Amino acid sequence: MKFSSLLLLLFMPAAGHVAEAAGCTLRSHQLTGYQLDGDALIGAIFPASYSFINVIPSFTESPTFTKCNTFYLASLVWVEALAFTIAEINREQLILPNMTLGFVIFDTCLSLPKALQGTLWMLTGQPVSILNYRCQSSAPLAAFLGDASSGPTIPMARLLGLYRYPQGIILEGPSECKNRESYLIRFIDDYIMLVIDLSKVYLTVPSDEAVAMVIAQLVMNFGWTWVGLLSTNNDYGEIGSQFMKKELLKYGICIAFHEVIPVVSSLTRIKVIVELVKMSTAKVVIVFGSEPYIVPVFRGLAEVNKIGTVWIAVDSWSFSPFLVSKSFSVLLSGTVGLAMHKGEMTGFREFLLQIRPSHSPKDMFAKPIWEIAFGCQWPSSDNNQTLTSANQGIGAMCSGKEDLEKITNPDIQDPDIRINYSVYMAAYSVAYALREMVSCVPGNGPFLNRMCAELKTFQPWQLLHYMKKLRFKNKSGKEMYFDNNGDPPTQYDIVNWQMKADGTLQHVKVGHFDARASVEKQFNINSSAIQWNMQRVEVPRSVCSESCAPGYRMAHQEGRPACCFDCIPCAEGEIANRTGSSTCWQCPSDKWPNEIRSECVPKRIEYLSYNEPLGSTLTTTASLSSFTAAAVLCVFIKYRETAIVKANNRELSYLLLGALALSFLSSLLFIGEPHPTTCLLQHLAFGIIFVLCVSCVLAKTVMVVIAFNATKPDSNMRKWLGPRVPLVTVSICTLLQVVTCATWLLLCPPFPEKNMKMKTGTIVFKCNECSEIALWFMLGYMGLLACASFLVAFVSRNLPDSFNEAKWITFSMIVFLSVWLSFIPGYLSTQGKNMVAVEVFSIIASSAGLLSCIFLPKCYIILLRPEMNTREHLLGKGRIKQTKTSVAL
Repeated sequence: MKFSSLLLLLFMPAAGHVAEAAGCTLRSHQLTGYQLDGDALIGAIFPASYSFINVIPSFTESPTFTKCNTFYLASLVWVEALAFTIAEINREQLILPNMTLGFVIFDTCLSLPKALQGTLWMLTGQPVSILNYRCQSSAPLAAFLGDASSGPTIPMARLLGLYRYPQGIILEGPSECKNRESYLIRFIDDYIMLVIDLSKVYLTVPSDEAVAMVIAQLVMNFGWTWVGLLSTNNDYGEIGSQFMKKELLKYGICIAFHEVIPVVSSLTRIKVIVELVKMSTAKVVIVFGSEPYIVPVFRGLAEVNKIGTVWIAVDSWSFSPFLVSKSFSVLLSGTVGLAMHKGEMTGFREFLLQIRPSHSPKDMFAKPIWEIAFGCQWPSSDNNQTLTSANQGIGAMCSGKEDLEKITNPDIQDPDIRINYSVYMAAYSVAYALREMVSCVPGNGPFLNRMCAELKTFQPWQLLHYMKKLRFKNKSGKEMYFDNNGDPPTQYDIVNWQMKADGTLQHVKVGHFDARASVEKQFNINSSAIQWNMQRVEVPRSVCSESCAPGYRMAHQEGRPACCFDCIPCAEGEIANRTGSSTCWQCPSDKWPNEIRSECVPKRIEYLSYNEPLGSTLTTTASLSSFTAAAVLCVFIKYRETAIVKANNRELSYLLLGALALSFLSSLLFIGEPHPTTCLLQHLAFGIIFVLCVSCVLAKTVMVVIAFNATKPDSNMRKWLGPRVPLVTVSICTLLQVVTCATWLLLCPPFPEKNMKMKTGTIVFKCNECSEIALWFMLGYMGLLACASFLVAFVSRNLPDSFNEAKWITFSMIVFLSVWLSFIPGYLSTQGKNMVAVEVFSIIASSAGLLSCIFLPKCYIILLRPEMNTREHLLGKGRIKQTKTSVAL
């Protein structure tokens, strides 16, 4: 909540009416305070005491007056800070020349009834409060300095609103909120309350929204995304926690839990909160509340020995002198909090050391300060408040001659300028606004008919006019002003609670936030100077789920906050290149994720290379096979006049051996990086050369059948003997394949292609046949010729001679057909270079089958068994008696 709870500057009317009590009146309690006269007064309602005895009313008798029980020295020093500031302003006469500023102070001890009683006392001007009337026998009240918590402050504001006094309405908070008067507090036109939280070190200081903003940045700075939130069950805690949630969510920080601390202490509720904090996985907990209400929770956590938690303190308790004791040191060491930027109050310490009850008999707070400082007790006290409970039962009596300079109490020797400075600046703000008001030149004023406001009769809205435009520098050079929303510049010190040698804690400044600086310099923190819980130096981690490593994405856990997630590996082809990625990105088509899927790397280009083992093996085999075919051709040419060469139709044998040598070499077109030329020639050469080989085999088979049938008496087959039949057979069969390949090349020529989808993570660089129909038609035609050769050879396998050519052709066709029948499933079931390797192997194997089955037996006879290379042996050693006509077979 902005400017919630609070050093409240409420502008008051200057005049009222005196009422004569007529008839029956209610009995009232005598109320007293500390007053210093002046030309204008500041009404101050301070919590000089921090606890009270509240008696439950019986409704049968007059209510018992709420009595304060325990004084708080630091709060008493706040009172003296106001007295010091007013004295300084009056003494120097630079701000308010020819006039003096006074004050009226009342102690509420954080009690709502007492705060309202004090408000009515100041409003009516009499100990007996008569509503709707004011007896103003002294100087006018210029402003109120309100209580230290929102609990008393908000009812005070509503009470004053009944008298048509200026009221503040907050502009922040839920936009759908209709009951806006329940929220405090901002400048709005002429209806203003300037609210400053004294207990939170607020004096014309940043709003609660600014507190939430700075804390959210602090949490973000350390990488915490999983935090707990505790807030008090009052306006300050409720509205402040709303702002806190809003800012945390803005930075993507999740709230593990949000528990409300009861203002009225409940042991059961405290146990629930303690158990929740103890069991939570959040290592960082933000506490948005005032010290008196959060102490029971810390006490419960200390009892269960809760350690390892980083507590984030808002400015209402970040400088608590009570929580730095040994009983909380293990629990709260490492706490990081915000504190109002420390200002300067030159001479304030000397002012405190000069306090004497005898010097200021009207100062109702001087004696309590003395009692607490020296641990003594006055013989008698005319105060309406009881002695501090810490001093009850102490026999030592105060003499008034004790020396404050000899005590070690830090509230006296080293007063917390952060809190007292807020009182200091508040009083100066009122003084400068009064100066501007009384400096108005008649006829040139800002009000109706250019009138000016008179000191004795000014209205609250008139002083407010000057307050909104206020801009001044104090003695130390610090500038004070309000923006359009009524907010002062946001400026904080960041403090760390570090353990001392004696086991207590100390507040160490480790950074600052200044909204007046440039954006990159606003937030400044020295992380190395921070001492975390249990004196550790490494920054604690507080996350619901650890950030996903590169290669993984976050998957939200259903039913849990956004910071709770599972880490799921990126899908195939996707990467996550940073830690904590919520999505994975698809790699470009020419790239693929690395092994951990953290970046896209170029895909491996795959083709059957000469350099790899498979490619080099096939290349060597094809080359040696082609050389073998050429060697057999040379043998046949050398021994062309021998019987076995003549009997095998020399011309067809030469052509077949040449075609086989080329078929082995054609397989080399499939190996190596594909190029447009090689892609065009691959299947063209393979298809035509292989059909040439098969057509030669078919022609040889036909000629064998014709030759043996021509030996029969009166055979008509003799006319088919000669070179014409094999030439026509080979030409026609090969020409059909040439036409098929030419049509293929003209209509849809093959081309090199980088296929990025065939294999995962690999670019398959291969020749795209363009038309699979043409490819399979070509292979089918070749298979048809092979089948025809096989059938003819199989029918003539039992022809009577010692070296049956048809038998070896049958074997060669069996090998040929077996290879290519195996090729079909192998080709269809492989991908990439393996598919090419299957085709190359099939070419080499089928060609080798033809070469081996048809020609190696003949070479064996020619080279190793020349005695068998005779005409008689070929005729079957006399088994055929008749003389055959010599023909070229």
